[in-house]
Amino acid sequence: MPLHHSWTAPVDATTDPLVHYDAQRRLCPVARDDDLQYAVFRHADALRLLLEHDTFSNQASRHRSVPNSMDPPEHGVYRRLIEPYFSAERLAQFLPACRRISAQCIAALPQDGVADLMSTLAHPFALRMQCAFMGWPDSLHEPLRQWVQRKNEATRSGNPQATAQVAQEFEALLGRVLAVFRHADPPGQDATSRLLRETVNGTPLQEAEITSILRNWTVGELGTIAASVGIIAHYLATHPDLQKHLRRHPGDVRRANDEILRIRAPLMANRRKTTREADVSGTRVPAGARLTLLWASANRDEAVFGDPDEFRLDRDPALNLLYGAGIHACPGAELARMELESIIQALLAATDSFLPEPGHRPRYATYPEGGFETVPLRLQRTPSP
Repeated sequence: MPLHHSWTAPVDATTDPLVHYDAQRRLCPVARDDDLQYAVFRHADALRLLLEHDTFSNQASRHRSVPNSMDPPEHGVYRRLIEPYFSAERLAQFLPACRRISAQCIAALPQDGVADLMSTLAHPFALRMQCAFMGWPDSLHEPLRQWVQRKNEATRSGNPQATAQVAQEFEALLGRVLAVFRHADPPGQDATSRLLRETVNGTPLQEAEITSILRNWTVGELGTIAASVGIIAHYLATHPDLQKHLRRHPGDVRRANDEILRIRAPLMANRRKTTREADVSGTRVPAGARLTLLWASANRDEAVFGDPDEFRLDRDPALNLLYGAGIHACPGAELARMELESIIQALLAATDSFLPEPGHRPRYATYPEGGFETVPLRLQRTPSP
């Protein structure tokens, strides 16, 4: 098997990283870099890594993450604690706030003209949605936005000290927030207040466990939701026939969102670690090796989806790895779908059209981020009654 040492997409905001991943998937299903880490490009291999947790452990991070870096049986204990936060009942209770925030974010867009959908809509929407769901004050919007930016820069640097520094910054920021919630009288019923009262086997959650859970939720919401909004808006702008269809049939928006995000992933990758030697598509992977599961490639595998760029509303949803699979499938998947459906329906309802502006090209986000850094579009707004 040939080795492709530079399997990560080039750090170039003018180049589509999917072109690189598509080429790698066809050339070499498993690539190894100079640090003896392995990248997995094909759908079948990605699914195997997700389902065979006895061989491919989630304990691939240097730091304990609750429950992301846990394996059974420990993982199940914390997963059962987290899942009720995303129950159908709680999502139904949150839906009015979700729609209200969507409408407010759309109303804040320029009436007409060119706007960058990432800075004017995607990031503000994700920040407001996260704070509303957790019961956090609006004053956290800007500190959280800046923290996510520093986190991504630290990840790209590959510097463990920089990564540790941003983790400490989040702990300090969250510690100040949690102190306010702990002293609330009476205790609140928001997600943060409830989490502070949780126990595992009769023992209250430790501070580090609470921080880890909230960091996972925050990174997922602020990074992935913002990226998803930009990806979907850009796709609809460049596919006006689909945009027209969804204006006429808003009930199709949720399925369309999932298919668009299959074509262009908002979350680029995840990691696993081998517990024993394994053969992955003909590549011998030793025990203790770290593997990078590339969603951005697996969900475009021709062996499963045919032409990866073909948009189809009738895809089998079980094939789409957008929210993972198996015991580690994203517990907040339905919350994410609800939020994205709400904001895209609101965007379509409040505009006559949105199209790419000639001479204003989008800038691609660079690994580990997915989607776009900027999405400049020309908006034509529906006049208010």
